[in-house]
Amino acid sequence: MPSSHLDLADPTRLDFEYMQQMAAVLDRLGGPQDPLAVVHLGAGGCALARYVHATRPGSRQVAVELDAALPELVRDWFDLPRAPALRIRAGDARAELGTLPTSSADVVVRDVFAGDRTPEHVTTLEFTTDVDRVLRDGGLYLANCADRPPLALVRAEAATLAAVLPHVAVVAEPGQLRGRRYGNLVLAATRDPDLLDSPALERTLRSLATPSRLLRGAELAAFVGSARPLLDAAPLLADDDACDVDA
Repeated sequence: MPSSHLDLADPTRLDFEYMQQMAAVLDRLGGPQDPLAVVHLGAGGCALARYVHATRPGSRQVAVELDAALPELVRDWFDLPRAPALRIRAGDARAELGTLPTSSADVVVRDVFAGDRTPEHVTTLEFTTDVDRVLRDGGLYLANCADRPPLALVRAEAATLAAVLPHVAVVAEPGQLRGRRYGNLVLAATRDPDLLDSPALERTLRSLATPSRLLRGAELAAFVGSARPLLDAAPLLADDDACDVDA
């Protein structure tokens, strides 16, 4: 599956639609050039990290990639910022998130895939609670969710985020929201009441090369419907841990 697109001459060029959508939301955080502390769970070619480095001078970023060889190759192939501007860690996204200090990031980006699916352990209520722990007050969580009709996963993910963070939105091309095809949808969540409630943001999304919609508030509630938050699977009891309960 294609995972990254980089223009080595222009780090602000983002060809993937979902990255353009993420950037539109991220650009509203703080002042136009305020440096940010950003955690990227799923690094790929570090396209979004290069964008942040170019548009927010002085930002400090951490990128986590499961494939231990990929970060070294990306460093050799592409013009990536050096530490401390961008640190790249090899490891599992959820495990590495758990090592980060509380209230240490302005933005957490989840762009983690196994094939064309997001691993379940980075979609749950427990995982999202840890994201909230790492975010500073008013910080932003952005998640890339690849889903296919009837969009059961993104509806459940939106319900999961809403159980932890009070302000949630889904961004996607209108045809995807109507369940016409497989594709990427962006979930955004924050404790800042003004970040996603923005006519300017809606105009920016509509003006992208592929016009996109922002669902929030009542529209998002209708979209989520009866979907329930996703939870970690209960651990299986080993035979030695099983016990009988008298009726």
